[in-house]
Amino acid sequence: MQFFNSKIDEIRLNGQKYFVKRDDLLSNDFSGNKARKFHYFLDKDLSFFKKIISHGSIQSNAMYSLSILAKIKGLDFIYYAKNLPSYLEKNPSGNYKEALKNKMILKLEELKNNFLEDELFIPEGGALKEAKYGLQVLANEIKSWVKEQKLEDTKLKVFLPSGTGTTALYLQKYLPFEVLTCSCVGDDEYLKKQFDMFETTNHPTILKKEKKYHFGKLYKEFYLKHLELLEKTNIEFDLLYDSLGWIVFENYVKNFENKDNYTFLYIHQGGVLGNETMLERYRYKFTNI
Repeated sequence: MQFFNSKIDEIRLNGQKYFVKRDDLLSNDFSGNKARKFHYFLDKDLSFFKKIISHGSIQSNAMYSLSILAKIKGLDFIYYAKNLPSYLEKNPSGNYKEALKNKMILKLEELKNNFLEDELFIPEGGALKEAKYGLQVLANEIKSWVKEQKLEDTKLKVFLPSGTGTTALYLQKYLPFEVLTCSCVGDDEYLKKQFDMFETTNHPTILKKEKKYHFGKLYKEFYLKHLELLEKTNIEFDLLYDSLGWIVFENYVKNFENKDNYTFLYIHQGGVLGNETMLERYRYKFTNI
């Protein structure tokens, strides 16, 4: 599979100009930050292996992307999860439904500790050093865009929300511009520990959140931000990461001094397939919106 340089759109949001790197459009089946993280494995000969093994949540973007990778490479895909909600078992949807179509084998049990030589283990969320391969490609695309747009004299700030933080960390490694992020899955200390697992220096800047959020929990402001983004930009963003990401990023830009001399680039990391399930939950909870 060949990736093409994803386009960059200019948008206006609440009076501020932003650019959006559309990694959600990389390909029909393999997009977003997972495509970047797993680019190494797409290019690598995996014929030695018989199966790919991973683990995580039952609606994980990484789960779906790995099911595609296994299908492309002709490998079995084994996925370990802690539980499968009864409503999802009866009515599969989102990432889970699509991963099943790709013949994912789900195991509702503890992840085993040892793997055979012909089993390729990929940690939850794609938090692995091989991710740097695809993220260097992404960084080079951003640097090329800066030159094409003659933005060398304008300071660039790149933002993306983080789960494991792998994407933000390796982007900072390969970019001369400041990379900003916010923690979405754990707190800021968790994110720093994730960074330290792979790089002990040159970390992205973690922006503070105004309140504490629990990953996967429904928040009215996330739903409203999602609807606002869709209406004002005509771009669908992910409800789990992007709603919080835009709330944090917009607040940062609004309070940033000398912002007229800066260019702000948001990395769209895909994940919109999971919106199907999230929107059902939001519409059920917030019926009056």
